[in-house]
This record gives sequence, C-alpha cells and structure tokens, in this order.
Amino acid sequence: MAYWFTADTHFGHANILRHCSRPWTSAEEMDAALIDSINRSVREEDVLFHLGDFCFRPEQAADYRNRIRCRNIVLVPGNHDPWPAGNSRGKAFAGLFTEVCPLVERNLTVDGRRQPVVLCHYAMRRWNKSHYGSWHLYGHSHGRLPDDPQALSWDVGVDCNGYAPVSLAKVRQIMAGKDFKPFRKERTNDER
Repeated sequence: MAYWFTADTHFGHANILRHCSRPWTSAEEMDAALIDSINRSVREEDVLFHLGDFCFRPEQAADYRNRIRCRNIVLVPGNHDPWPAGNSRGKAFAGLFTEVCPLVERNLTVDGRRQPVVLCHYAMRRWNKSHYGSWHLYGHSHGRLPDDPQALSWDVGVDCNGYAPVSLAKVRQIMAGKDFKPFRKERTNDER
C-alpha cells in the first residue's frame, strides 16, 4: 500500500480549462486524462488523499468516483465540494469516499520514521507541529501561491504537478530540499 496526494481535479468544470490554462479542449477530455493519470499511478489498494475540489457538479461525482480504480480515497473537501454533509446531497457525496474530513492529520512512515502530515484544501502559514517538522500539503491555489522554501508545505494540486497525483516519495524529496530550520527556543543566561 502506498500513499498518494492530489487536489483540484475539478472534474466536469469546463471553465477551469480557461482559468488555469489547462491543455485540453473540453471538460470531457480533461476528465479522461486526469482519471487516466490517477489510474496509471495509484493502485487499487493504495490510499489517495484528494485535497478538495473533486468535481464541479456533485450529482456527477459518483460517475467520476467509479472511474477511479483506487478504493481508498480520503477527501479533504474544498470550496467546490458539498460540505458539511448535513443534507442529502452532501451525504451522498461524502458516501463516495473512505473518509471525508476538512482537516486531516496523519502520522505516515517515511524512511522508517514517523512523519506528521497535515492535509487541508487551503494553504496555512502555520499548522500543528509546523515548527517541529510536520509537513503541510494543500491545494486550492492552482500553483499561484509562491512556495516558501523555509516552510515544509507544498501545493499538491494537479495544476502544478503535471496533472498527476504525487507520491509520498516525491513529497519526501520536495521536503528534503526545503531550507527548514526547526523551532528552537533560545535559552537565557538564567536558564543555562
């Protein structure tokens, strides 16, 4: 089992082609290419964390979800997803995924060690344990938010990752290249 991350697929959203300069001529062509990209990388038994804006029309979500072979999709809802799941439309949408939660915190194993990861649709300047080395993955910005080389955060949306999901190994590689300095409280002379 492997872990994968993606965001902002916007299945069925024709205007996203223009808004984000996506290379397809129709929403149907985009949908097929994005689903094919997911199915080429993510195996059925893997876990895919989708960080929001799954599709444009919730009534079409079941069709898109059924075309993705991965059985374990954790959705972190975005501003285009029906959430909270308090009404029938939201409940039906949420039922398509293994788990739906607006903020996900997990400890994943990376290089044999526990790595805290915070997942949200939106970028944050600080997140739980950010000053102790936890990672933050997000979407929403479609690659338009400048990267902070000192923060262990990264936009995993399709628009800035070759329209493909990102593996945990790739996230590790990106985070290793950051200029992160762990939080250390300076001790005063009285504490020495």
